[in-house]
Amino acid sequence: MFQDITLEELRILKARKKLSIIDVRSPSEYVESTLPDSLNIPLFDDQERAEIGTLYKQTSVQAAKERGLEVVSAKLPAFIKEFGEIEGDKVVFCWRGGMRSRTTATVLSLMDIHAYRLVGGFKAYRKWVLDELENYDFKPKSYVIHGNTGTGKTNLLHRLKALGHPVLDLEGMAGHRGSIFGEIGLRANNQKTFDSLLLEELISLGQSSYVLFEAESKRIGKVVMPPFMAQQKEKGIQIWIDMPIESRVRQILEDYQPEQFKDQYISAFLSIKSRIHVPVAAEIEGYLKADQFGEAVALLLEYYYDPRYDYTSTQYEDSERVCFKVNHLDEAEAAVVSYLANQMHSITT
Repeated sequence: MFQDITLEELRILKARKKLSIIDVRSPSEYVESTLPDSLNIPLFDDQERAEIGTLYKQTSVQAAKERGLEVVSAKLPAFIKEFGEIEGDKVVFCWRGGMRSRTTATVLSLMDIHAYRLVGGFKAYRKWVLDELENYDFKPKSYVIHGNTGTGKTNLLHRLKALGHPVLDLEGMAGHRGSIFGEIGLRANNQKTFDSLLLEELISLGQSSYVLFEAESKRIGKVVMPPFMAQQKEKGIQIWIDMPIESRVRQILEDYQPEQFKDQYISAFLSIKSRIHVPVAAEIEGYLKADQFGEAVALLLEYYYDPRYDYTSTQYEDSERVCFKVNHLDEAEAAVVSYLANQMHSITT
């Protein structure tokens, strides 16, 4: 027989051994949001779920159960085989720990495939995430990375993380670069997914004495940061990267790859065109249409992004800050690594 476990018990089990967490909800539910690192083996596909739900509401519970049994019976051999191919212990969950996860766990146990069932399902997990974020006590010292658009702040964070420094990649969690062009080439996450990823990262960094993250605005694409992150941004040590515009243009062309998404970039530019001086806006649009992306980016930086960033930078005039004037990302990495080493040395001596 299968075993019910709570979220707390799930976290304890994950710390002790490898678990495969399996979402048996429909594909669209899974895509909208799920537990981090979970797999999707749906008991019903989206059409089947809609059909059974309609029967439940408009006909009767019994009719819905009978149709559900009919659907499951037809796909049972393939369903069980898919679970059987996954090694190790398994945890299954659905929306609120009801029929779908109970049916799955029961069928698996009959075939000698042991599975835990998550009590409360995704609904309980989502409530836990919201409660944790609302009352989160952020303890590590914050180092906040600033720099004009094109400085390569996200790449810098990735490099620092690869070197073993504790990093929160907020843009990565949001699936968005935080600008009007920020979603192009990416898949933006919704608030539920962002919250889950953020909490998991915060927990994993809970024992760190410090953490690095970028100075994001309150909203990143489709998501909003929790208030405590904005507070950390304001009271953290501000690390400013000052890089010449030529280097920033090269970094943007490397990161954003406008030649692959030309139409999307033109469309995004048109949404901000009215905010730029008319002759300059016309020049930028002409460069974009002519595939002269470097020239277009340089003008966007000079006449749109840099003035906006200069304005927001005044918010941190009273904060502890350090500035590194560099020519490219390699120099920025070296400067920040050296600075952090000195910071850690001063703490331990």
